[in-house]
Amino acid sequence: MKDISPGMKENGMENRPDHRVIYGSIEPNSRVLDLGCGTGELLSILMRHKNARVQGIEMDRHAVYECVKKGLSVFQGDIESGLAEYPDGSFDYVILNQSLQEVRKVEYLIREALRVGDKVVVGFPNFAHAGARMMLGLGGRSPVTSSLPYLWYDTPNVRFLSIRDFQLFCADRGLTILEAHYLGKAGPVHIWPNLCARNAVFILATREKGEHR
Repeated sequence: MKDISPGMKENGMENRPDHRVIYGSIEPNSRVLDLGCGTGELLSILMRHKNARVQGIEMDRHAVYECVKKGLSVFQGDIESGLAEYPDGSFDYVILNQSLQEVRKVEYLIREALRVGDKVVVGFPNFAHAGARMMLGLGGRSPVTSSLPYLWYDTPNVRFLSIRDFQLFCADRGLTILEAHYLGKAGPVHIWPNLCARNAVFILATREKGEHR
């Protein structure tokens, strides 16, 4: 995993390994679109410390206000229908971090993201993590962990995917995985990621784009 930059420390995000991985994977001066950008911490770092030209789409009105306070260009809207106005190849990177499990039209959104972006960064919690398996298998209850913090009746998640599920999804649909990062509570996971990793971050491209790298 990349070293923590001054920008990461400045924003108190050294405890966000997913943001740390994404920050390290984005090239300076890139055009970046963040789908479900929240209050814009990651976009703000990319803008100020990597000179990225950033935009975001976020549904929550309060989060959009917080982004505007940071000087970010963020639009309120539904990420599943908000990309039609963007021409092909508008961005170098499209980020979909910690939002995929809340999306209903997964394949459509990823295809749209790959249409408007050269690469797509996808990050999500691993529902097959050992802690989740134990809670379900031994306790007989829907998992509640640090990476899956919601109770069954108030969760925003509509998809329950594992790292292996996503790898098979990409293989079946001809998507190239350029990078794969598996994250645990204390750092990167190097063995049995589908069992041991709490979160994952993938950098994707279409097969045609991946062949040109």
